[in-house]
Amino acid sequence: MATARWNGKIIASSEDTVIVEGNHYFPLSSVDQSLLKPSDTTTFCPWKGTANYYTLVVDGAENADAAWFYTSPKDAAKQIKDRVAFWRGVTVTAA
Repeated sequence: MATARWNGKIIASSEDTVIVEGNHYFPLSSVDQSLLKPSDTTTFCPWKGTANYYTLVVDGAENADAAWFYTSPKDAAKQIKDRVAFWRGVTVTAA
């Protein structure tokens, strides 16, 4: 079971994460989507494609661009489609 936490709140929890480059990608269905605010930020990875971001909002505190996902990952990264990963102070633990 992998769990993502920030600001004292569980953001995501799942037994079905995919690990890519050391990051746990959680199924979108396992993420508390009420804590996600869409961001205009994008980045590009040569082998995964274009990443989009969410800002986390927990108890009024915001963590800008702390979650990312690939809407249309390249074939080499198709296993992370419809999944979300975290950084910027989000603690991910796996048991």
